[in-house]
Amino acid sequence: MPETKVTSAQVATLAGVSQSAVSRVFTNGASASEKTSKKVREAALKLGYRPNNIARAMVSGKSRMIGLVVAYLENQFYPQAVEKLSAALQDQGYHILIFMANTATGKIDDVLDEILDYQVDGIIAASVALSSHLLDRCQSAGVPVVLFNRSQDKRTLSSVTSDNVRGGHKVAEFIAASQPAQIGYIAGWEGASTQRDREQGFVQGLANAGRQIDVREVGNFHKDSTRAATLAMFDRATPPDAVFAANDHMAFVVMDTLRFELGLSVPNDVSVVGYDDVPTAAWLSYDLTTVRQPANQMVAQTVQTLLAQINDANASPRQIAIDGPLIVRGSARRPQGSK
Repeated sequence: MPETKVTSAQVATLAGVSQSAVSRVFTNGASASEKTSKKVREAALKLGYRPNNIARAMVSGKSRMIGLVVAYLENQFYPQAVEKLSAALQDQGYHILIFMANTATGKIDDVLDEILDYQVDGIIAASVALSSHLLDRCQSAGVPVVLFNRSQDKRTLSSVTSDNVRGGHKVAEFIAASQPAQIGYIAGWEGASTQRDREQGFVQGLANAGRQIDVREVGNFHKDSTRAATLAMFDRATPPDAVFAANDHMAFVVMDTLRFELGLSVPNDVSVVGYDDVPTAAWLSYDLTTVRQPANQMVAQTVQTLLAQINDANASPRQIAIDGPLIVRGSARRPQGSK
């Protein structure tokens, strides 16, 4: 015979409190005194009681779960962001369910039904695209969506990014000031707003300095494609002596290819600049000059924006772009006279 499930009423009796007090103790954000909480938790531990969050969700209509969709976990920026998002949401009484989108297209079409089946209270889409059709489906289901590190032209959709245009502009100013003979650019996936905006800022900044991209290849944010792009970029009579890769993940591949396959020195022969400032960028083996994405601020704004829309269906969508600094390290030649 299976043991009878312990109820909140039994916990209340043993603790000498009301059943509603037990509920408050085990509800994130609810008010219960320290004395009451201590008695209830001691009684629950003694009886082996665990609150039924699924049943509570059915009553309240809130699952307290957030669907987090990602596509490119090989990029170190995203595991770091997932950890920060999870911690920030847990602080607010939510838990995340992680779904992997199509890594080739960065689209969530194949997993959207599964996400909605879990009755999530909201969706954070990181490094993925969301079509108007899919957005309409989420809105019809009453599930708010916030894009993280992606943006779309649709102004009814909330998004939080670094200021990618401004970041690309900073890289252009830095590279142009060192007066390279030829400038190369390794683009990411062409369908990504991060790629589009970083290149736009880079092109604008170079134009302001009277320069342009001399050779462009596409790395698609992936290792093998970036290696092939680097080899193609340097298989020419006048290869670049300064390269901007649209993220750190590709910049590392560029550096490894230049040093270990082509026998070139970084930065003496070629300056390399990335974008993200993932932890590996500071390792001595890379010492990468890069634009730092302000991950903590991006996470805080994402959670704040999503919870505002969960709590108020009429909350206005927000498009937030947060400026990040250029971190100058040893992978790129510094302009003359700079420290």
